[in-house]
Amino acid sequence: MHSQRTHGLPPLNRRQWLTQAGSGAGLLGLAGLLQQEGLLAEEPAAGGDRSSRPLAPRAGHFPAKAKAVIWLFMEGGPSGVDIFDPKPELTKRHGQRTDIQVFFGDPGPLMKSPFQFKQYGECGQWVCEKYTHVAKHVDDLAFVKSCFTESDNHVPAIYQINSGLPRPGFPTAGAWITYGLGSENQDLPGYVVLGNTQGAKGGPHNWGSGFLPTTYQGTLFRSEGAPILHLTRPKDISRADQRAQLDLMAELNAEHQRRHPGEADLLARIQSFELAYRMQSTAAEVVDLAKESPRTRAMYGIDQPQSRSFGTKCLMARRLIESGVRFVQIYSDGEWDAHNNLTKNHTDHCAATDVPIDGLLTDLKQRNLLDSTLVIWGGEFGRMPVSQRGDGRDHNPNGFLQWMAGAGVKGGVSYGATDEIGYAAAENPVSVHDFHATMLHLLGIDHERLTYFHNGRSYRLTDVAGNVIRDILA
Repeated sequence: MHSQRTHGLPPLNRRQWLTQAGSGAGLLGLAGLLQQEGLLAEEPAAGGDRSSRPLAPRAGHFPAKAKAVIWLFMEGGPSGVDIFDPKPELTKRHGQRTDIQVFFGDPGPLMKSPFQFKQYGECGQWVCEKYTHVAKHVDDLAFVKSCFTESDNHVPAIYQINSGLPRPGFPTAGAWITYGLGSENQDLPGYVVLGNTQGAKGGPHNWGSGFLPTTYQGTLFRSEGAPILHLTRPKDISRADQRAQLDLMAELNAEHQRRHPGEADLLARIQSFELAYRMQSTAAEVVDLAKESPRTRAMYGIDQPQSRSFGTKCLMARRLIESGVRFVQIYSDGEWDAHNNLTKNHTDHCAATDVPIDGLLTDLKQRNLLDSTLVIWGGEFGRMPVSQRGDGRDHNPNGFLQWMAGAGVKGGVSYGATDEIGYAAAENPVSVHDFHATMLHLLGIDHERLTYFHNGRSYRLTDVAGNVIRDILA
């Protein structure tokens, strides 16, 4: 049996095909064995030896605008057409039927936004009546209005916005960034997650390190009480006794490592013990908001019940990056998942986040931190222009909005657009890989060179795609 001739290449018989395929598989296996034995040269992601001090600060591939990231993650999928991107055509065609299909089926007619909009700033950006505090900052924000993703289901969509791929087990953006750049504070994790009250859909995979060493995974902090459970030293053990225990474990682990070199997980475990020891005093001090003035707490909305939780996390994020933490991701409480009663859902979520985001941006600017901190706002996807259950909207992966602010970002600009009713990206579509490539670029990292060898090939956050959105760069 012979294969058909394709693309001008000579045909292969079955024996030739099996020979070549087998050779290729063998080379992949050899590459994996060489990597395990530490005999394969690995391209440095951003330079520097990571074995002894994995979180030591390292320079990027080129001078960076941003030193740290605060990612405001609006879980559930906020509606761009109801917050920042009004569509006159949607208002005009309100109540008309379309052929748009939705995730949960049974789509209703087109639905206009229930909110009023005004233009703000010198750039004239439209913002809805529920986000008037964020609106004060539009001249510092770059709106990316043509994002799209692959999945219309929450969990895979959250995985993709965090890791670039819509399935679990891959390093998230924060893990890649701390792997590439380390952290400025060796007594705190380089990657901190401030979770929400209901627990993020998809769980810890959303801040996992995947196949990178576990040193680079996100550390979940609580916004009230002890930042990390079981971090405090037991009362019946002195600091000296604890130090002696750690030293003994380090000796035993070091001996095991000498016998089994190249075990990255063992090295990460040793380092995690030491980091936890150092964090016992440092972490509690960083999250102690009693040190902040009543005026600052009010600026973040901590004095108001509806914004207290998110405001607390935003203030903690500022304190963390001010202390040298590289990457902080904040999950909003509840979900912007407005399958019905969009008016109440988005009114409540805007009330919970509007003042805190205003406070964060204002505080960063006052402290000269905004010029070195990249702030990101957005969810895993957007919402449909058609109605659902009368007054809600279903998931929309085809076109949604995110914004960036701070270090290296050109403020007061909009990039891309969805179509006239806000259904799909129509002008300058932006993939998740494009968004990640832009974030890495602002941190001084070439996304094509931040790689890690695993299972026979080099991986990166942007997989084999991604282009920097240069029109939003200052």
